[in-house]
Amino acid sequence: MHRRPWIIAAAALLVGTQAFADLKVGYVDLQRALAEVGEGQDAKRKLQTEVEKKKKEFEGEQAKLRDDKAVLDKQGAMMSEEVRNQKFTELQKRLFDLTQKAEKLQLELADSERKELKKIFEKMDPIIASIAQREGLTLVFEKTDSGLVYAPASLDLTNELVRTYNDKYPMKGAKAGGGEPKKN
Repeated sequence: MHRRPWIIAAAALLVGTQAFADLKVGYVDLQRALAEVGEGQDAKRKLQTEVEKKKKEFEGEQAKLRDDKAVLDKQGAMMSEEVRNQKFTELQKRLFDLTQKAEKLQLELADSERKELKKIFEKMDPIIASIAQREGLTLVFEKTDSGLVYAPASLDLTNELVRTYNDKYPMKGAKAGGGEPKKN
């Protein structure tokens, strides 16, 4: 039993039963393409640098809060109850603020990643369309999101997408990429 029989049914409806015999399909692995195009690798490096910077800042604030709590725990017995409660309340507020900051950072980083990837995917779309038109393909599926369970490697357009993308949008400066993409 096929996991996604609706794909074939939808394809048949799109092209009509007469043309179903002439149906030509292909697929691309957008996640692999993203990892192999120069701009994708550059975006990943930038995002990783940003994550590391924010993580380091956050961990510094977290360590300061832990240190201040340790001081309060150690010196709390020597303080009046009012001062101890005030310091404890301040620590709780800082902890709450730090938690809020962590959540905000996560959202900002996710938004930043989404924006970077969207720019790249928008550049990939016309390249995929061009390859599909040139090859006379009726449909091109995304390998992961389409539910594609099996397709022969001969239908994989990913290598051509990566080559064309890197030719059309070369990285300035140092050579981008980690070598040649795998050949079909």
